[in-house]
Amino acid sequence: MARQIIHNRRAGRGSTGGGASWISYSDMMAALLLIFVLILSYSLYQYFTMLETKTAELEEQQVLLLAQQTLLDDKETELKTLQISLNTKQTELDDANAVLLTREQELAAAQLLLKEQEDALNAATAKLEEQQQALALQASRIDDLVGVRTNIIRDLSASLSSADLKATVDPNNGSIVLDSAVFFETGSYVIKPEGQELLNRFIPVYLNVLLSEKYKGYLGEIIIEGHTDSKGSYVNNLKLSQQRALQVALYVLDMPGLTGAQVSLLQQILTATGRSWADLKYDAAGLEDPDASRRVEFKFSLRDADMIEEMRTILEESGLDGDLNAKPEDQG
Repeated sequence: MARQIIHNRRAGRGSTGGGASWISYSDMMAALLLIFVLILSYSLYQYFTMLETKTAELEEQQVLLLAQQTLLDDKETELKTLQISLNTKQTELDDANAVLLTREQELAAAQLLLKEQEDALNAATAKLEEQQQALALQASRIDDLVGVRTNIIRDLSASLSSADLKATVDPNNGSIVLDSAVFFETGSYVIKPEGQELLNRFIPVYLNVLLSEKYKGYLGEIIIEGHTDSKGSYVNNLKLSQQRALQVALYVLDMPGLTGAQVSLLQQILTATGRSWADLKYDAAGLEDPDASRRVEFKFSLRDADMIEEMRTILEESGLDGDLNAKPEDQG
């Protein structure tokens, strides 16, 4: 009995093993089908997502294309308008060309006349070039004559500065102002020791410039001017200013540092004069400045007449003076 039961169980196991194999195969196929469905679903999801993206991009492109089409239509309208304007301009150009042709014919006739005038002008130009060359040769000499005063003022300023003298050179006329209080006591024309010391320092520097070989040929006069303030009568101040200027001039002529040639030249060109209170100085408020009014000034003048004559000589040497003075009908 037991053996029978065992045999039946073994037989049962054999039939059950075949059914289990079939179930396993079915499960595997179901799993594969499920995987296929999942892959297909994912692919469809990806497809529809991409389709939506592409659809949105296409719509944006369509909007952009529509805007570009509108812009293109506007440009086409502008182009048509421009073409109309261009046609109008072309018509105007054709008319202008016709006028230009007429002008060219007139120009040809004018050029023929101009050629004759150019020949005459070339002859006049050749003569002018000769005169310009002659003038250029003398230009440096004329520049020297015209710039003498400026050069003297420049050299005086540089020399006084190098000598550590505080005197200021007027940039317009070259006059130099020295404080009268340094030279004289009030109401006196006797030069004080400190005034003599200043003159001993100032005069050699001043004369070394004016009486140098560079400038003495142009120098006409050296003037020493005395000035007072307005206190007192004009006549008394005139006498005082003249006496002060004279004392300074006499002191200059008797200075031991001057050479004989300098003294001889100074005796010819040195002048002392008094101005009383004829040329007062005023402060910023327009009131008289007594300290500034009481002063001694050193001035110089140039031989302007001789300089003008020398300039005329230069022009005559270059042959320009006669041409400049000639009447228009006498000139070519």
